[in-house]
Amino acid sequence: MKETVIGILAHVDAGKTSMAEAMLYRSGAIRSLGRVDHKNAYLDNSLIERERGITIFSKQAIFDAGLLRVDLLDTPGHMDFSAEMERTLSVLDYAILVISGPDGVQAHSQTLWMLLRRYRIPTFVWINKMDICLRGRQEILEELSSEFSANFADMEGEKDALFESLATCDEVALEQYLETGGVSDEMTAALIASRRVFPCWFGSALKLDGVDAFLAGLERYVVEKRMPDEFGARVFKISRAEDGQRLTWIKLTGGSLRVRGALGDEKITQIRRYSGGKAQQTDEASSPGIYALCGLTQSFAGQG
Repeated sequence: MKETVIGILAHVDAGKTSMAEAMLYRSGAIRSLGRVDHKNAYLDNSLIERERGITIFSKQAIFDAGLLRVDLLDTPGHMDFSAEMERTLSVLDYAILVISGPDGVQAHSQTLWMLLRRYRIPTFVWINKMDICLRGRQEILEELSSEFSANFADMEGEKDALFESLATCDEVALEQYLETGGVSDEMTAALIASRRVFPCWFGSALKLDGVDAFLAGLERYVVEKRMPDEFGARVFKISRAEDGQRLTWIKLTGGSLRVRGALGDEKITQIRRYSGGKAQQTDEASSPGIYALCGLTQSFAGQG
């Protein structure tokens, strides 16, 4: 099974938390569909987040999209908490950028796009709220291309039109298109991973329209990054667990790490994997995911 770390980002009220809930629900990770306005969203699990109806702290959830295991990082959408969002970018393999179809590209969308470009993060685009949008897909795609100066592709459009849009992004893809009349999934995945194309899906997260197709697209086009044998990790957050223990949140980038193993002068006392507010302890961190370490007192965000 492939494994990847994906962050979900959006401007305020684009439906980011609703999309996260929809993916978790349709993948079977949660049994009931939470809502922000009902104050029962799976990832907005702190009291202040539920009272204000916004995401303040980055949170993690784990779900399977077919043969792809996703460590999903839900990030704050409000600009007041953008520092919390930006800290997660250094550990992402891919990003999901949520755009509201009726509202289009907002000022904060531009900021998010510049950050994704700075960190060179391949990005899947989800156009939300299409059930109440009066604009067509092509108009929205043209707006995205105009505002972001990049190549966007409607992954659910006609095959010929999709292949043509992919072929114009890369010379090798163009040669394949001219020779075979199509562009392979492997080539498409490579174009996405290298940020030559940004695939788009349209739907309504609140009504679960199009979510299954989006999950299938993640499984189909995400490329797992190969990890070196030598241990490596990056710290992106420090927090406290409900039991008071200090948590050092890392993305494992190489090798493995075991409980009671040493990092510098300190030893790891616990390794936890969180999904929502629930933690599961493991003896070893070995897959390229997100882990919370106990026992470290000198770690800091940004440490590699």
